[in-house]
Amino acid sequence: MDLYEVIRMRTSVRAYKSDTIEKEKLERILDAARLAPSGKNGQPWTFIVITEEETRKKLVPACKKQAFIAEAPVVIAVCGNEEDAYTKMGGYWNSLPVDIGIAVEHLMLAAEAEGLGTCWIGAFMEEEVREILGVPPEIKILALTPIGYPATERRFRPRKELKEILMYERWEER
Repeated sequence: MDLYEVIRMRTSVRAYKSDTIEKEKLERILDAARLAPSGKNGQPWTFIVITEEETRKKLVPACKKQAFIAEAPVVIAVCGNEEDAYTKMGGYWNSLPVDIGIAVEHLMLAAEAEGLGTCWIGAFMEEEVREILGVPPEIKILALTPIGYPATERRFRPRKELKEILMYERWEER
């Protein structure tokens, strides 16, 4: 699958087979995330790979009862340290959310290329996840994603047309 096909095919998966993910595939996916660009090359991320079924089940209530999280054989918690992020993005804000977003998207596209499904989980209670995973208080938990082989047919949601989101040279009133 070429890059553009991977981008077109990636969608949120909310049902997973229990099949084990091959170690080599998981390592390639994590390596893709590691290679993501970041502000001033701070690489402010840490990835927690959760494979224990009991831990995955504990995450479900902390993730607003999204039961499919425990179905996947792997969940990745993506954490970040603001001290490692570029502090003057836009002249006034920290690059951590952008850096993590890029790394997670690299991870998700790599998973798609490997025939696996993912779903960006933003609906979670950070303090509950922190306690379950033992994440120190100075580290932010920015995203979680289950990873596994999809158990159902993928559903694609509509996207805006390019002409609806594109401007040239400067902002135009619509």
